[in-house]
Amino acid sequence: MDAGSRPALRPVESVVVPDREHGQVLVLRDTQGITDAHATLPPPLVPIVARLTGRKTCAEIAQEVSRELSSPVPTEVVVRLAAELERGLFLEGPTFEAARTRVARAFSQASLRPATHAGSAYHGEEARLRRYIDEDCLGKASSPACPDGTLVALVAPHIDPWRGAVGYGHAYGALAAAVPGEADTFVLLGTSHAPMDAPFALCRKAFDTPLGAVAADLDAIDSLAARAQFDPFADEFNHKREHSLEFQVVYLRHVLGGRPLRIVPVLAGLGAHQARRRDPARDAQVTRFLRGVRALFDSRPGRVVMVAGADLAHVGPRFGDARPLDDAQRRALERTDRVSLEHATSGDAAGFWTHVAGDLDERRVCGLAPIWSLLHTLPSGATGALLHYEQTVDGDDGSIVSHAAVGFYA
Repeated sequence: MDAGSRPALRPVESVVVPDREHGQVLVLRDTQGITDAHATLPPPLVPIVARLTGRKTCAEIAQEVSRELSSPVPTEVVVRLAAELERGLFLEGPTFEAARTRVARAFSQASLRPATHAGSAYHGEEARLRRYIDEDCLGKASSPACPDGTLVALVAPHIDPWRGAVGYGHAYGALAAAVPGEADTFVLLGTSHAPMDAPFALCRKAFDTPLGAVAADLDAIDSLAARAQFDPFADEFNHKREHSLEFQVVYLRHVLGGRPLRIVPVLAGLGAHQARRRDPARDAQVTRFLRGVRALFDSRPGRVVMVAGADLAHVGPRFGDARPLDDAQRRALERTDRVSLEHATSGDAAGFWTHVAGDLDERRVCGLAPIWSLLHTLPSGATGALLHYEQTVDGDDGSIVSHAAVGFYA
């Protein structure tokens, strides 16, 4: 790395978090699992990182930032920061590509996807995890009136189980109460927090949990793959650290006890459709793949349940907003979220997509793709019910993640 280098930050998650020394810092985290490390950047370095696009040299970045801050920023500072980020695997380039190839090869060859977030996002020890789910999740959720019939699909949160305990309790309490006795196939639709090249990504691996591993339904997965007009395994590596499905597997394994079950793990990207605000129903590749999911329902009557791991809004300083929402703005957010959820409970996939995509840059609903995919695939006549809605507020900066539990019954 030198003054003439053109460093490019690769796609990573960036969040603003409180810091005692600096007030706030920018944290970069790898959602793909190439590295477990994260980069913490104080405010003076943020204008530099924002310019790591691959288009400007380190010398040009130093000049631009110096003008912006009205204070000289030596080129050496930019070079040193870029070199550190390169070593940390946060920049595009040969160092990152070599690491990615090595990690991706190991993941591809493994038959078991590890419980990546056990011990951090939830208890990693079986007895403590079971007690937490029973007492803090299921035990604190009320029992809302639900439509008659059996559960065919569920929208559950994918926020970490510490903060989403009650939401998970409502979702999986409803599943436990109304899941068909013969259900043994669970199609899991999750948000991919890392970029995807294809619309959907399948995974042929069993998912490990502290409660025991849950096998993948290879016949169902291969059937879906055969229908796809794109490579459904092109982004399989995104499953390595993705939490949106891992959390669902943990709760399914606990709630269903020792009964046999297999999963069909599907990450929903649809990034190009979201960027263009284009309804995916107009894309033949997307609809053909989802018809394959619907065909599973038809070929296994009463045995298939869909679960979407999907949160709603992400607003506040942590997500780039200038300030947290006040009480009036929080009530307005809830009204907007509930309109989206009304489209969902009525099975209106097109309406849900249009409503959420309309303010995607402001509300940042990360569950758009999996919820839309679930709605587009619901069996005819399924009845939706909102089981729980919640805004989880960060105690440090007031940022909000909203999420809901929604059941669909036939």
